[in-house]
Amino acid sequence: MDGGQQSPRPQPPRRAPEREGSHNYDIERMDNGAGEGEWWQNASSDALLRYDDRGSVHEPLMRKRTVNTTSQIAIVGANVCPIESLDYEVVENNFFKQDWRSRKKKQIFQYIVMKWTLVLLIGVLTGLVGFFNNLAVENIAGLKLLHTSELMLEQRYFTAFLVYGGSNLVLATAAAAICAYIAPAAAGSGIPEVKAYLNGVDAYSILAPSTLFVKIFGSILAVSAGFVLGKEGPMVHTGACIANLLGQGGSRKYRLTWNWLRYFKNDRDRRDLITCGCAAGVAAAFRAPVGGVLFALEEAASWWRSALLWRTFFTTAVVAVVLKALIEFCRSGKCGLFGQGGLIMFDLSSTVAAYSTSDLIAIILLGIIGGVFGGIFNFLLDKILRVYSIVNERGAPSKILLTVAISIITSTCSYGLPWLAACTQCPEDAVEQCPTVGRSGNFKNFQCPPGYYNGLASLFFNTNDDAIRNLFSNGTETEFHMYSLFIFFIAIYCLGLLTYGIAVPSGLFIPVILAGATYGRIVGTLLGSISNLDPGLFALLGAASFLGGTMRMTVSVCVILLELTNDLQMLPLVMLVLLISKTIADTFNKGVYDQIVVMKGLPFMEAHAEPYMRHLVAGDVVSGPLITFSGVEKVGNIVTALRITGHNGFPVVDEPPLTESAELVGLVIRSHLLVLLQGKMFMKEPVKTSGSFLLDGFGAFDFAKAGSGKGLKIEELYFTDEEMQMYVDLHSIANTSPYTVVETMSLAKAAILFRELGLRHLLVVPKTPDRPPIVGILTRHDFVEEHIHGLFPSLNPHNFHSASMGG
Repeated sequence: MDGGQQSPRPQPPRRAPEREGSHNYDIERMDNGAGEGEWWQNASSDALLRYDDRGSVHEPLMRKRTVNTTSQIAIVGANVCPIESLDYEVVENNFFKQDWRSRKKKQIFQYIVMKWTLVLLIGVLTGLVGFFNNLAVENIAGLKLLHTSELMLEQRYFTAFLVYGGSNLVLATAAAAICAYIAPAAAGSGIPEVKAYLNGVDAYSILAPSTLFVKIFGSILAVSAGFVLGKEGPMVHTGACIANLLGQGGSRKYRLTWNWLRYFKNDRDRRDLITCGCAAGVAAAFRAPVGGVLFALEEAASWWRSALLWRTFFTTAVVAVVLKALIEFCRSGKCGLFGQGGLIMFDLSSTVAAYSTSDLIAIILLGIIGGVFGGIFNFLLDKILRVYSIVNERGAPSKILLTVAISIITSTCSYGLPWLAACTQCPEDAVEQCPTVGRSGNFKNFQCPPGYYNGLASLFFNTNDDAIRNLFSNGTETEFHMYSLFIFFIAIYCLGLLTYGIAVPSGLFIPVILAGATYGRIVGTLLGSISNLDPGLFALLGAASFLGGTMRMTVSVCVILLELTNDLQMLPLVMLVLLISKTIADTFNKGVYDQIVVMKGLPFMEAHAEPYMRHLVAGDVVSGPLITFSGVEKVGNIVTALRITGHNGFPVVDEPPLTESAELVGLVIRSHLLVLLQGKMFMKEPVKTSGSFLLDGFGAFDFAKAGSGKGLKIEELYFTDEEMQMYVDLHSIANTSPYTVVETMSLAKAAILFRELGLRHLLVVPKTPDRPPIVGILTRHDFVEEHIHGLFPSLNPHNFHSASMGG
C-alpha cells in the first residue's frame, strides 16, 4: 500500500480538478460498470513543452504515462511484503487543536516523564538482551568447541568432525527454521530495514514482536553455529524492535493500555524511540555507548535534533551501566564459559603507539587496500544477494536448504583448512598456557603434539570474538605464519560473502572486522622492517580500513573501534585510514547498507536531490488520477473510494453552494475516515455542521494511530443502503495546514522539502487562481527514479547512452 494517491492499478477519481493533460472521471461511473481501459487510454500521454528565458521552445519532454506504477512491495529480511509511508507530519485538525488547547501542566509533565521512562526501559532491556546474547553464544559455542577439542586430543579426528559439523548443522537448521517459518523479516542484519523505517518507510513485519523473538534467538543459534557473521547488526534491529514494542501505546487486546501511553500513539514519537533503540543496540553489541549515539546519527536516522541527541546519549549510558553490572556479576564464575571479560572487548591500551613518517606510508597503503577490497566486497555481495533472493522466493524449505549448504561449507572450511597449517613450537615466554586446552585462547592444540600449537586453528577454531582478540593481540609478531593469515583472509572474505544472504539473523560488522584485521596483520608483518608499529595495531587499522571501505561510515566506526580497544593514542591513524578507504571505495559503488536498501526495493529518500530533478517541476511528476472529497461528502462515495483504491490521503475541497468558489480545505487521511465512518455520525442532508457536533462524539485519541497491524480496515465496516445515501462532514478531521508547493516549484527543491520535513503527502496547488484549487499530491513514490525515468525517458542517462551508441 502506498503512502499517497497511487496504487498498482489506476482507479478513476471523482471530481478530479481539471488541468492540462488530465481528465475528469466519476467513481459512480465506474461503479455502474464503465470500463477502465477507455479512461486509462485517454490519460496515458502528456507532452510538456519547455521554454528557456527568451521564450523559445526547446525539445519537449515526452510524458509517457500519468499513473505511478512503481512497486508498492519490498523485501524485508528474506520476505516480500507490502510497504507504505509513515505519517511524521502533525495532523492539525480540529481534534488536535482542541486537545492541544485543553492540555494542562500535569499532562505535559506526564508526557515528559513517560518519554524519559521509556528511553530508560529501552536501555535496560537492550542491555539485558545484549548480555543474554553474549552469554548464550559463549556457552553454546564454547561447549561445542570444548567437546570437539577433547575428541581431537584422543586422536578421534573423524568423530570430532562429525560432532563439530553436526552441532553446527543442528544449530543452523534451527536458526533457519524459526526465521523462515515464524519471522522471515528477521533475516539479515536488519540495519537497512531500520534505516528505511527511520526514513519514513513502513512494513508491518519490520518491527513486529515475532521479528524481535526470532532476531534474538535466531542470532544466538546462527553465531553459535560457527557462521562467519556477527550478532552486532541484529542487535541494532533488536533495539529498534524493543523500542517499537514499548512505544505502541499499550495493547487494547490484552488490556494493557495506560492513559499515559496514549501520547505515543503517533509516528513522530515512535521514530524518536526507535532511534534511541538503534543507538542502544550498537552500545550493547560493542559496549560502545558514544559509538552507539554516533551510529544512530551518522547511519540510521534521517531526522535529528538536539533533544534526540540527549535522549540517545542517556539510553546508551543506561546500556553501559547495565552491562557493567552484569559483567561484574560474571567475574565470580557464575556464567559458565562466558569468561571474565570487561567492558573493553579487545584491550590494546598497553601497546605504545609511537609512529613515524614510514608508518604513515604503511597506513596510507592500508587505507587504499581497504577501499579496493571494500568496493569489490560490496559489488560481489550485491550479485550474491540477488541470486539468493531468487532461491528465497521459492519458500521456506529452499531457505533452510541454502542455510544447510552454507553451514556444511563453513564447517568443512573451519575444520579442514587448519590441517594445511604446520605445527609451531610454543614460545618460551608465552603469557598464556600453550597449547590451550579446555578453554578459549591464542594457542590451539588441534592435531599438534604436546608443546606445539596450530596458528590457523587458533583463528578458525574459536568464536569470532576470540579470533578478533587473537588478531588484535600485541607482542605476537611470530605467532601466526604468513600463509596461515593468507588462507584465513581468503576463507573469511569468501565465507562472509556467502553467509550474509541466508535466512538467518546475520551482521556484517564481525566478518568485515575479521577480514580487515587479517590483512592488516599481513601488511604489518610484511612491512615490519620499515615500521615500528605492533602487528596487533596494524590489525586494528586494517579492520578500520575495511569497515570504511564497505560501510562508508567514518565518525561512528572510529569511535566504536576506539571504545572496543581502549586505545585513544591510535585516534589520528584510525581517522586517516578511514578517510582514505572511504574515499577510494566511493569511486566504485555505494556503501553496503545503501546498496541493500536499493536492492530490497525500499523507496529511500536521500538527503540530496538528484541532478535530473533540476530539469523538472513539481507539476511534471504528479500522478493521476486524483480523488477529492467535498467538505460535506456522501458516505457512499467515501466508502467506494476507500474500497477501490489503496490511497492514504484525500484532498478536501469545498465547492458551491458551501462557498462562493472552489477552495482547498485541507487533507484527510484514510485512518481518520475509517474512524469517522465507524462512528456513523451521519446526516440526511449535505449541510455543514458546527464544530462541536463531531467534537462531542469523538476524542483526539480516537484518531491516534493504532499499533502495528491493528488499524481499522474498510472491509471490517458494514453500511446499509440508507447509510450509503447519507452525508458526513469532513471539516473537523481534515488537516487544515497541509504542506503545499506551487506546481512550478523545482522538483529538486520539492524533494528536499519532502525529505527534511518527513512528509507523507505534499499537495501541489496551481500557480494561477482561475483553476481548481488542487493539481495533485506528491508522495514518496513520485520521487523514485524509476517513476521519473518512466515518465521522461529522455532524462534517463542509460537511455541517452544507448541512443548515442546506436546513432
